[in-house]
Amino acid sequence: MSSPGTTLRPSLKRKAPGTRNERDLWEAGHDVVVGIDEVGRGAWAGPLTLGAVVIPKDRRLTKVRDSKMLTEPERELMYGRIVEWSDAFAVGHATHEECDELGMSAAQKLAAARAIAGLGVEPDQVLLDGNWDFVGGDVVPTSSVRKIVKGDASCLSIAAASIVAKVTRDRMMRAESEAHPWWSFETNKGYPCPRHKTALAGVGPSSIHRRSWVFMEHLPWPGAIRAVPRHLRPDENQGTLFA
Repeated sequence: MSSPGTTLRPSLKRKAPGTRNERDLWEAGHDVVVGIDEVGRGAWAGPLTLGAVVIPKDRRLTKVRDSKMLTEPERELMYGRIVEWSDAFAVGHATHEECDELGMSAAQKLAAARAIAGLGVEPDQVLLDGNWDFVGGDVVPTSSVRKIVKGDASCLSIAAASIVAKVTRDRMMRAESEAHPWWSFETNKGYPCPRHKTALAGVGPSSIHRRSWVFMEHLPWPGAIRAVPRHLRPDENQGTLFA
């Protein structure tokens, strides 16, 4: 019997991401093309995590898919393969405190800057999943960014980045669950689900919850302290504010 993840489920076999975008850029003379994807933006606890991957021009890796399409064992298997196969990879995080302090848009830009800095190579072009450019102008020139809607499903380097980001963050949240057992982070990874919401209603937030988020408004626990993001403060020169 094959080990988990060594064979693709039939439903995934025709959904492989391609390299059309990368090849277009390589042929135009851009040697270092970085695929980027993020995970954790919608979570209520833990970091926002961004993966960056540079795929090789002359070697392909089969069975890479958007991380959301894969099971956890499949993602773990593919993570190891991507790390060995890629020319460069890195992960950048914005902590839960930084998500509260900066707001999610600025936190995503910060995580992207950290991931790109960690690659050890200078990007010629960046491929982003989605229609929002959170890299251009701050990290690389805006002209060096190509946005691809549903890029994690159609673009190989972005799909690889989605797996690197997802596996890294999931491992972090499983480790956090040992110190924070009430919230079942090992299974929900900080995202809202019935069990997570029940724990919040019963014992309030953990030390890694994002306290500026709206879910905090509905907690009955009186000890919950809400942080106010910097961009919402009446005076940005003041210290951290709470509500």
